[in-house]
Amino acid sequence: MPPMVERRLLTDQAAELLRARIIGGEWAVGDKLPGETTLAAELGIGRSTIREAVRTLAGLGMLESRQGAGVFLRSSTPPDQWPRVLESEAILHVVEVRNAVEVEAAGLAAKRRDDTDIAELRRALGGRAAAANSGDAAFVDADIAVHRAVVEAAHNPVLSELFETFVPRLRTALIELIGVLDLNPHSQPDADEHRMLVDAIEAGDAEAAVRISRAHLDDMAAALRR
Repeated sequence: MPPMVERRLLTDQAAELLRARIIGGEWAVGDKLPGETTLAAELGIGRSTIREAVRTLAGLGMLESRQGAGVFLRSSTPPDQWPRVLESEAILHVVEVRNAVEVEAAGLAAKRRDDTDIAELRRALGGRAAAANSGDAAFVDADIAVHRAVVEAAHNPVLSELFETFVPRLRTALIELIGVLDLNPHSQPDADEHRMLVDAIEAGDAEAAVRISRAHLDDMAAALRR
């Protein structure tokens, strides 16, 4: 899991480096950028990372990829919301990793949970509700506690280890998410989804648990893309 997160972070950094070179006037509008191999060597990163960074800037209207011709500079002016765009991209990468870990954990938890797991899930839900008035960081920690309880209920030590390794990056992303989407923890965002997920796990309904977990993350990704 850490290599995937690191690769995504490299993509964001590569996009920022290319943007800085564009703003610095290294290329004029209409110019063709060096090829992937050249840029990868200059930045000291892989070609696939360069390719993803180019896609990011193309999506912002700064670059244009022409099949068979290369990549051309379309605009040297970055969008006003560039810092927020970068934050949203970074959080989306985290959401992708969450899909890989948490959706699988939800299904396994519904099949393997025991009474101790259910008690911990209910306790974590209560802690999340109680943290609504405790500030963004405290609320995020309480939210992560719910998802940690789901992963623990899957009774897969490797999955638990992956999740714990990922938690520091997840915590940062969730705190940033509150700012990017202008969320208000006081309103208990997604409280019903978390409760329904725990209910499905307690009921042993793996299909529902997977569906609810995936829908929660898909909604988050859709909100970021908007």
